[in-house]
Parts: sequence; structure tokens; C-alpha cells
Amino acid sequence: MTAPVIETVPTQLLIGGAWVDAEGGGTLEVRNPADEQVLARVADATPADGERALAAAAEAQAEWRATEPRVRGEILRSAFELLTERADHFARLMTLEMGKTLAEARGEVAYGAEFFRWFAEEAVRIHGRYSPAPSGNTRLITMKGPVGPTLMITPWNFPLAMGTRKIGPAVAAGCTMVVKPAAETPLTMLALAALLEEVGLPPGVLNVVTTSDSGALCEPIIMDSRLRKLTFTGSTAVGKVLVAQAADQLLRVSMELGGNAPFLVFDDADLDAAVEGAMLAKMRNIGEACTSANRFLVHESVAEEFARRFAERMGALTVGDGTREGVDVGPLITEKARAGVHELVHDAVSSGARALVGGEVPEGAGHFYPPTVLVDVPPGARVLREEIFGPVAPVATFADEAEAVRRANDTEYGLVAYVFTRDHARVLRVSEALDFGMVGVNTGIVSNPAAPFGGVKHSGFGREGGFEGIEEYLETKYVGSAL
Repeated sequence: MTAPVIETVPTQLLIGGAWVDAEGGGTLEVRNPADEQVLARVADATPADGERALAAAAEAQAEWRATEPRVRGEILRSAFELLTERADHFARLMTLEMGKTLAEARGEVAYGAEFFRWFAEEAVRIHGRYSPAPSGNTRLITMKGPVGPTLMITPWNFPLAMGTRKIGPAVAAGCTMVVKPAAETPLTMLALAALLEEVGLPPGVLNVVTTSDSGALCEPIIMDSRLRKLTFTGSTAVGKVLVAQAADQLLRVSMELGGNAPFLVFDDADLDAAVEGAMLAKMRNIGEACTSANRFLVHESVAEEFARRFAERMGALTVGDGTREGVDVGPLITEKARAGVHELVHDAVSSGARALVGGEVPEGAGHFYPPTVLVDVPPGARVLREEIFGPVAPVATFADEAEAVRRANDTEYGLVAYVFTRDHARVLRVSEALDFGMVGVNTGIVSNPAAPFGGVKHSGFGREGGFEGIEEYLETKYVGSAL
């Protein structure tokens, strides 16, 4: 059943509208994290391949910039429709190479496709401004145009949506692209590139280079004067390196980096809703998401009951191969990732925490880890300070609102926070006091293509999605006209 899905995916590089082998013919293996079997071998691009991809993007930029906004929008609309039509195909592909369940993968296709529909509508709404100067003797005109060739580095955890979230606004704005997908999950991006070709995206507008050595490939592109923008989704550590590299060419930069999301449950919260929200915020994508709830801070009067209900729900989940019906939790992406998650759990338990459920590495093939709830977690435990990126939920307590806000903000990250309370005045107070780019109130999911996604502090800068998303790919030009 799965073989035909893989066999339809290109395995070469897409450069200038042609599918080509990497220089020297090198390839890299793509493995299924559920059983560690090789799914495919794709081209392993060299720095020379990266230079060719950038050259193709730079050559296509002028003509693509001049393409009518309506045409760009219609290409995106067609891509939305075809992606929606082929949702099951893309879902199975993602499940095979990343591990998430088919249900989650189908959800990602729907979410990812929506970025194409949203930005199809934004393509024809790029506008400037006309106004008289205060002196009255000149007119002030602003125009908006594409930034230019853009390097997009996408992560492995949402191989479709993190691509469409960047490609959508770039196409709408009139920017050409070089996309470098994660080595662990390149197949989805290659399939998406083929789909965009099919709906009429011109040669050279989108170029895709897969590689096992991201640093060697990307650094020369970033240092090239033809590149005008860099957008990256991934870890804060890598993001800092990329920002430093981008400084030499003064590139426009968008960074969507790590998170350490607090999940606040106040004493007046609807506990049923809070547990349901906790399941969504923690277990979306097996916990391998920058928006995943990382720290559960619960008022001391309801903490025991919340943890008990939460552990019951987590313990009832079925772990296994995501391609099988009835499975709720798939494997983590690599053995290294699983070992890192378990190390955090071991550190917490060694420091006095208790596992209400989970906490042990299962035997057998695949990178599986059971849903885990920890209580009595001491403040100094690493699991409260570091991004977990797995199905582990540490629960700690607070005594009052001031302590809840203080502990929530006690992190270098600032991507998203979750708040559960029935007090509307508290919603406003706490939302304003939290140092995060996004706040989910009585909900476990904040991501929405129509809303600006992004963080503050070490979680990065720039916004993706919403009205703000296309601005990241536009430059403003001012024209002063004398009467």
C-alpha cells in the first residue's frame, strides 16, 4: 500500500525547472522512524548545486516580479485545490517519513493547504499609499514590491505546512525561492514542488535542494549578494548562527525558533476544558512542535485533580506505527531525539519528580516513547527549562496569579503561552503580562493561517500567516512627487 506513494515522489533536485542529480551523483537515505527501514534515496546536494539553484532563482526574479498579481494568486489557488484533492496521498507520505499518525497528517495537509488559499487572496491586495505632504506642495507615494530571491530552510516536524507557510506569501509577493528541506523529511517538499510545477509555477521560481550537510550548502548562498532574504524555522541555536551569517549581506531575516510554552490552569478553570486543551497542546505532532505545551503550571488547589485526569487521558493513548488505524501516538523522529527526551525525564525523576504514567523507553524497533505525565517536578529540573520535543508533560504548581505570570515568563523563549480561566478580566491582565508572541485562551491550538504566527526573545522575530505574513516578503519604496 505504501510503496506507490513513495514511488511517485521525485528524488532529484529541482533547479531552474529541471529535475537533476546532485553534482557527483551523491544521495542520502530517508528512513521510516517507525521501523528504521529505508524509504528512498534522494539527491544529496553540494554547495555547487546550491549556487546553481540561487542562480536560477536570481535569473527568474525579474520576470516573476513583473507577473500579474492575479496570475500569482491563481497559481496558489490551483495549488490549494490540487493539494486538497490529494490530501490522502500527502498524508501517507508524511506519516511514512516523519512518523505522525495519518489523522494528524491529514490535519496538516488541511492546515498547510490553507496557506495557499489565504495568500492567493492576499496576492491582489498588495497596496501602497498616496497622501499630500504636510506642507501641501508635494505628494507622498509609497509602493510595495518583492524583496527578491529568498532562501527558505524548513524543519522536519511539519514538512508540508512549514513549506506552504513560507512559499505561499513568497509566491504572492513575487519572490523567487531556494528551499532547503530537512534531511529527515525531504520527500514531502519534493512532492509539493512537483505539484506546484503541475499547476503552472514558472521554471526557476521555486528551486529545491536536499542535502545531508545543510551548513555547507546554505552558508555560501547566504553570503551571496544575489540573495535578499533568509527565512528559517528550527532550533534557536541554529537560528543564531544563520542570523550572524546573514549580517554580512544585511539580509531581510525571519526566524521562527524554539519554544518553552507554559500552560497555565487557574483555580476557576473548567477542568474538563483544561484537560482537553492540555491534550491538544501537548500531544499535537507527538509533542514535536515548537508550540507544544512544555510546562504545566497549575493552581495548587486543582493541581492534583488536573494531573490525575490528564494522566488518565495520556495513559489511554495507543502508541505505534502511525500508518495503522487506531494508533494515537507515532514514533519520535530519531533515536537521538528519543534519548534526549528520556534524559529529561530521568533528570526530573532523579530530582524527586514522579511519573504518573509513562517514563520508560519501550523495547523493540522504532523510536517510540510513551505519553508521560510527571508531578512533583522541582523548579530546577531541566524538563522545566529546556524544550522537550516529545510526549512528556511536567506538572508544577503556583499559589497566585502573580507567581503564575512570573514563572511563565521565567524563560529565554517567548513563542506561545496557554491560559485557562473563566475570569475575563484575568484573561486580559495575564495576556498583557505574558512575554510571548501568541497566547491561547481556553484553547490548546493557536496556529491559524489567518493569524500572525511568531515569537519574541529567543523564539525569533518576524511573523508568518495573517495579514502580516506577506509583509515579510515586501519592501517599501517611497516616491516624493513635486506638484
